[in-house]
Amino acid sequence: MQEAGVAREPVPAAVRRLPGWGAQALLVLQKDLLIEARTGEVVVTSGFFAVLVVVLASLSLFGGPASARLVASGVIWLSITFATVLSLGKSWQREREEGALDGLIVAPLSRSALFVGKLLGILTFLLLIAAVVIPLTALFFSLDLSRYGLGLGLLAVAALPGVAAAGTLFGAMTVRTGARDLLLAIVLFPLVSPTLLAAVAATRELFGGAPLAELGDYFRLMGVFDVVFIAGGVGLFGTLVER
Repeated sequence: MQEAGVAREPVPAAVRRLPGWGAQALLVLQKDLLIEARTGEVVVTSGFFAVLVVVLASLSLFGGPASARLVASGVIWLSITFATVLSLGKSWQREREEGALDGLIVAPLSRSALFVGKLLGILTFLLLIAAVVIPLTALFFSLDLSRYGLGLGLLAVAALPGVAAAGTLFGAMTVRTGARDLLLAIVLFPLVSPTLLAAVAATRELFGGAPLAELGDYFRLMGVFDVVFIAGGVGLFGTLVER
């Protein structure tokens, strides 16, 4: 037994456990969403740019009901793609300022969780922009949104994860460069062109009266690109972001 009057050794404080992989990704996502809720710079700036693309395209390319569906299918995805580059530039600029990216790198976070968290944030911004672009395009090109809205929403959900994954990966690679927006556009557009072509073709078929059941090949193609880009990002992000 321990003698009376002898001081006992202090009980060590419980070791704080690091959050799990999913919790780490959600923390990064929460950080981006909180900053965006306070500033609104990514969604507002990129959304306004996408709206301008839709308006200018409707004024310059609209040729009446005969060509409305063909033109609208391209306008939707071009405006979202251009807004993607702007969204990525704004989002990664935050991480560049005041060494925020270096802080994330030295933090005890899994590199793949950091990538997925950033990916989910970009994907959220792109879906919000799509939610503005699609109704506006339907308005300017006289499309029945009640007829095509569900299909367009599903196409956006199928196409945008791959676009967001590729943009997040190469946005991290170009964040430290001076001409990052130009370099990102040069690298990103060729990579996501298969997904965008599939989305445009599927949208055109949808506007032509094809039911969703007949668009399965397009959805599978976009799903393949989503898996490839997300898996590639998870595997390569740690290497790219530390260089």
